[in-house]
Amino acid sequence: MTTTSPNARALAALGHDARLSIFRLLVKAGDDGLRVSDIGEHLGLAPSTLAHHLSALVDAGLVLQEKQGREVFNRVDYPAMRRLMDFLTSECCAGVSINSSEDAA
Repeated sequence: MTTTSPNARALAALGHDARLSIFRLLVKAGDDGLRVSDIGEHLGLAPSTLAHHLSALVDAGLVLQEKQGREVFNRVDYPAMRRLMDFLTSECCAGVSINSSEDAA
């Protein structure tokens, strides 16, 4: 199955423990974000593993990267995060009606 919906891509990216930890750490960091090396130090991830997971979060539209000199800073795309949260909660407590069919027996 190919994931084409932006919401499905974002949720799929967050569906891995390492990526979820990276995302939550970046949320804590705020608008300033963190350097790749800082993320690796905080989470104990190898550089190649971290690069793979950051790439998935960037591809899913959840993380923005900005190169400053030789460093790459990563930060949460807060509007994208809010759109995902709005999608998940848009019909909260709206109720669900279930159509039950009568038994034919």
